[in-house]
Amino acid sequence: MRDAAADGRIPCALAGAERFRLDCTMDRIAGAEGETLVLGRPDAGFRRFRVVTDGRGIVAADGAEPATVRIIEDGMIEVTVAQDRYRLPATLKGE
Repeated sequence: MRDAAADGRIPCALAGAERFRLDCTMDRIAGAEGETLVLGRPDAGFRRFRVVTDGRGIVAADGAEPATVRIIEDGMIEVTVAQDRYRLPATLKGE
């Protein structure tokens, strides 16, 4: 999964889907406020997240719906916003 993410592709389960598919993309953008992740969907939609260093990992950068983050295995997190789930590589504290 890390290799796919390095190529800009990540697994996602959109609109409440049970199964993850390698259908989404991830772009990293550096800015004055830090790093932003843009997760693209196959329908041309996207979600933006800010990378934070306060232990939460990432937070929704826009929109009214908050992101929840959970560790799913070493070096991987699952981010949920509404009915969309994304699996991302992550550097966890202590690694």
